[in-house]
Amino acid sequence: MNLYRRLDAHLQKHSETGDPVPGSLGGGRIFMIWLAANLVVTTMLTGTLFVPGVDYSTAALSIIAGTLLGAIVLITVGSIGTRTGLATMALTRAPFGLRGSMLPVAANIIILMGWSWVQAMLAGITVDHLISAYTGAASNPILWSVICQSIVVALAIFGHQGIAKVEPWLAVLILGLMAYVFYTALSSFGLADFEALPTDQALGLDGVAVLDIVIYTAISWTVLSADLNRFARSPKAGAAGAGLGYTTSTTLAMLMGLTGISYFLAGGEEAAEFDPTPFVDSFGTVVALVIFLSVMATNTMVVYGMTTSAVTSHTGRHLRLRFLPTALTLGAISVIGSTWMALLDAFADFLALIGAFFIPVFAIMIVDYFIIRRLSYGRDILSSHGGAYWFTNGVNWPAMVVWAIGAAATYVWGYLWIPPAVGSAIPAFLLSAGLYLALSWKRRGARQEPGAALEGSR
Repeated sequence: MNLYRRLDAHLQKHSETGDPVPGSLGGGRIFMIWLAANLVVTTMLTGTLFVPGVDYSTAALSIIAGTLLGAIVLITVGSIGTRTGLATMALTRAPFGLRGSMLPVAANIIILMGWSWVQAMLAGITVDHLISAYTGAASNPILWSVICQSIVVALAIFGHQGIAKVEPWLAVLILGLMAYVFYTALSSFGLADFEALPTDQALGLDGVAVLDIVIYTAISWTVLSADLNRFARSPKAGAAGAGLGYTTSTTLAMLMGLTGISYFLAGGEEAAEFDPTPFVDSFGTVVALVIFLSVMATNTMVVYGMTTSAVTSHTGRHLRLRFLPTALTLGAISVIGSTWMALLDAFADFLALIGAFFIPVFAIMIVDYFIIRRLSYGRDILSSHGGAYWFTNGVNWPAMVVWAIGAAATYVWGYLWIPPAVGSAIPAFLLSAGLYLALSWKRRGARQEPGAALEGSR
């Protein structure tokens, strides 16, 4: 048996099939996986978008508040994965229907693909800039983006077991390197110097807009929450690990970006929003290593999440995709797409798109599992046709209507009129949850047939 067949058989044997999985990881391991996940260049550079639009303290407080609020959704969806043993997109079958779930699944694959492209590009730009500076070689960021993403795909094909082994070590190394950046910036200037920087109101930012962007970041990571937390040994371990890991990594990464750009401005340099090269120029090889390793850690999980979504979308026994060939196919697309550098100019809009689509999706999922279904899904969720989740020809139309209203509300409140003091993310989530609860109330508490409970529920 050749290497490909041995790896394929190993992945099928170790639960990379879309079926419910038994959890075995403790809270500490889940914590380290989530810690490594968001210690990433995109999260760091998101922090550079806020100054000089708002002052340093407003941006910092909005980062902390938005991260905590977003983490509530991430932890809650992740706990459904722990309780059922199912990945995030597999769980959408229950509220949206066996066929209706294909809409969020398709969107998730597209959005995760976009994430993988952006992060690979930023890693490629960073590595290219560093090598050109040291060697004088001709700049070729596209080549390095392709190389970085190829390494990611090689890591991702080993599935969740490989991720669990590699991510914690990357997290420890990244944290050590980040500490050096904070020390350098804060030993050169005090927080009072950063707070005294003039703001630029022409950028159209305020604390509410910053809060929304930070919450959108959490929503973008929630698409992977059940994928990873289904491997936790208990809901408590998964919630504690994911909550502490996500909030710690996001807060540190965004504050690093915020502090870095404030350091540039305080030193008389021009603002360099969403550009890693000034960080490399100012902080040296250390930051380049942070960026490179963070992309390796995070994009590995992104490619894994895309593959999991595709594998779990085929509910029929004879239609299922196998993990390894699917990972290689999606990985090849991610490598090719990493050459599309123009996507970097639209990153803020990309985050808003994720928020508009998935805020109502996660509101619907949470209400469906915890209130309508009373913490119980049946094995019909694994079917390809018929059963409790078939609804009308496989689609739950009330959920689809709520999704459309919630997505439209997120867009209107985010781009046309931002509600004072609360932004768009929070009211859109509450609106979607309330509407779905009202339309689904008659189904509340419907019991599964005896013996039909989903195996792996815990």
